[in-house]
Parts: sequence; structure tokens; C-alpha cells
Amino acid sequence: MSSETNQPILKQPILKKNHLLEGSIIKSILMIAIPVIFANLLQTVYQLIDTFWVGRLGTEAVAAVSLTFPLLFFLTSLAMGFAMAGSILVAQYNGRGDKHNVSLVTGQTLSLTIVLAIIISVLGYFSSEYLLSFLTSDSLVLSQATSYLQISFIAMTAMFIYNIFQSSLRGVGEVKFPTIIILITVIINFFIDPLFMYGWEFIPAMGVSGVALATLITESLAAIIGITVLIKGTYGVKVTFPDLKLRMSFVKKLLKLGTPTSLEMSSRSLGMVLMMFIVSAFGTLAIASYGIGTRMLMMVIIPAVGFSIVTSALVGNNLGARQHQRAELIIKTAMKIAFWTLTVVGVLMFIFAEAIATFFVPNETELVLMAAQFIHIMALTFGLIGIQMVIVGAVKAAGKTTVSMFLAMFHTVSLIVTSYLLSLGWGELGLWIAYPTANILALGLAVYFYKRKDWLHKELVD
Repeated sequence: MSSETNQPILKQPILKKNHLLEGSIIKSILMIAIPVIFANLLQTVYQLIDTFWVGRLGTEAVAAVSLTFPLLFFLTSLAMGFAMAGSILVAQYNGRGDKHNVSLVTGQTLSLTIVLAIIISVLGYFSSEYLLSFLTSDSLVLSQATSYLQISFIAMTAMFIYNIFQSSLRGVGEVKFPTIIILITVIINFFIDPLFMYGWEFIPAMGVSGVALATLITESLAAIIGITVLIKGTYGVKVTFPDLKLRMSFVKKLLKLGTPTSLEMSSRSLGMVLMMFIVSAFGTLAIASYGIGTRMLMMVIIPAVGFSIVTSALVGNNLGARQHQRAELIIKTAMKIAFWTLTVVGVLMFIFAEAIATFFVPNETELVLMAAQFIHIMALTFGLIGIQMVIVGAVKAAGKTTVSMFLAMFHTVSLIVTSYLLSLGWGELGLWIAYPTANILALGLAVYFYKRKDWLHKELVD
């Protein structure tokens, strides 16, 4: 390994360092949280745009894209796990002022993730039809879904690359630039979706496959920009070719941190699938109500995950700088901000529950009432989700990704078990009550791990 003195000097504005390690904690949290949450919302808009255009092709097209979502979401969690592992190490090294290892760990994460993406893409491409055949027997839907999924697998490498780029910059406190990239690609995607879907001049009409191709193009564009920025070292992370050569010491560390995080995120997606099986036993009305309610829940999960990411970045930097007291103060402040922000959101949803349900299904009175009931029951515990996710971000920052994995799995198991047991006596009402019950149980366990404080003084990097 070459010495640190031989590495290129990277420019990092003093202002960024102050935001991460000094100054107002509230300002630090908000300056990172707002762009991160906005970026997450833009990712959701990305999916909504695809759904918007595919909806113009008919029911079979919508069903085809819907079938691929759980599988793609599950596999994406693998990338996010290792991206988070790299972000944790980047944050701690950055907190210590170790610019050489900030760039090295980014390169290592990038190479490991690309290898993983290629393996998943090849296996997924050739097994797409086989996997989807378990979900539908409709030949038209299966054909369109297979084509869409195969192109999505080709796009997976670009998506993984961009996730690593975004996570690495987040580790050094830069969150605005990745958000700008997402915004640009979302706008481009909106205009080229119909171009490839309907065709134009020499471009053939590709239907559902065209939407997938548009996504491939925009994700590739984002990946190219990300790689270019990392090579130039514009934002304090400069990756060179030697950084990309895999080193077993870093690979083991990334696997140790990333595997539990991947399993954590996978358990959340698995929980969604299992809940659908339980809800479906109560008929179409319950399924529709569940769909409306969980859409509202996702609008809460997005900022909650944002607060978790912010906590991880700030706490990781301060633990790396051995500023344990400030790290703990960041966690306490983030918990308060997350709790009150999501509580206000919950109160608003509680008040306007029927209006929200009516927006989705304006002419279905019975469905509106059941969906509103679901929203009423779970809305007032949204603030608890905020506290829980901040604690998850804190333990991740210290490298205790196994704990965060256990917390996520506990929440999933609690939700599945309580929903099943409560529904036996109370029907659909029991399903809805399971959500606040699981939130309370999961928060109790999260607070237990937080109170132990053993993670606060854990030294992850040497």
C-alpha cells in the first residue's frame, strides 16, 4: 500500500467539515436530511412515472410491471446493504481526516458491488421467465413481465454503481449533488418513457420493454456521471485504479458490515410479501384498503429512512473523530426531530384519512371507510417509527449492522405474528391494529439497545 503522503491532496471545504463535526447539530441534521429525503422521494417519483406511462398500455401491462417489483426490490436491497457498509466506513475515515482510506474504501465497495451486480444480472436475465412463471399463468402478462425484468437486470449494474457513488458522497457530507443527478434523470425519464414505449420515427414501439429501456438509459447516465465525479475527486472522494483492486482485508470488512444490512432490508421487503398473503385471505376489500394504507405508510417510511441515513453519516463521522459526546447529542436531537416531524404527519393523516382514501377511490364508500380506519389506527404511532429508525442509523454508524438487522427482523416478525393472531378474533380490524402494536414492540427493543451504549464507544476503523 502506498503511503498517505503519496496520495493526491483532496480539497474539502471547511464548511462541510464544520457541518459534520462542529457547529449547530440541528442545522447539520436538517442540511443533510432535507436533500436525502428529497432524493428518496424522487426515487419514488421515478417509479410513479413508469407506472403512469405503463398504465396507458392497459391492465396486462400494469400487471406485468407489478409482478417484477417485489423481486427487483428484494435484489436492490443487496446493493443498498453494501452501499451502506461502504458509507459507514467512509464516514468514520472521513471523521478521522483519513482521505486516503476514504477513497480506498469507496473503490473497494465499487469493485465488490460491480462483481455482485454482474453475477445477479446474468443469473437473473436467464431465469426471469422461470421465476415469473410462479407468479402468473397469463401468457401475455408473463411475456411482457419477462421482457421488462430482463432489461431491468441489464440495468442493475448501473443502478448499483450509482448507489455506491451516492452513499460514498453521503459519507463525507455531500448530499446535494446526488440529489441533482436524480432530479435530472427523473425529468429525462418522464420524456423518454413514451418515446420508447410508443416509438418515434426510427425508434420502434416497444411497449413495456420500452419503459425498461428508458430506465436503463437514465440509470446508465447517472452511473457515468457518478464514476466521472469519483475519478475527478470533486467532492472529497477520489478513486484511482489501484483503489479498485480488491483487497481481502477490505472485502471481509465490507461483507461483515454489508451482509447484515442486506438481510435487514430484505426482511422488510419479505414482510410486505407475507402481509399480502395474510390480508388476501379477507378478500378484495381488505386488499384494496391495505394497498391504500400502505401507500400512506411508505410516505412516512421515506423520511424515516432519511433520518436514519443522516444519523448514520453524522454519527459515523463523529465516532471516527472520537467525539462520542457530540455523537450521542446528535442521536438525541435526531430522535426529537424525527419523532415530532412524523407525529405531525401522522396527525394530519389521521384528520384527513377519509379525504386521502377518497382521492384514490372516489366512488367506493365502503372501501373509503375501511381504508380510513386503517390510516386512523396506525397514523398516531408514526413518530415511534422515526425514533426507531434514528436508533437503527446510530448503531449502523458504529458498525453494529447485525443489531440493525435483528431490529428489522424483529419488527417484521412482530407484524406478521400479531396481524395473524389479532385477525383471528377481530378480522380486518386486527390486521390494522397489528401495525401500531409492532411499532411499539420494535421501539421498545430499539430503545433497549440504545440504552446499553456499548455501541457508542465501539471502534470500527483502526
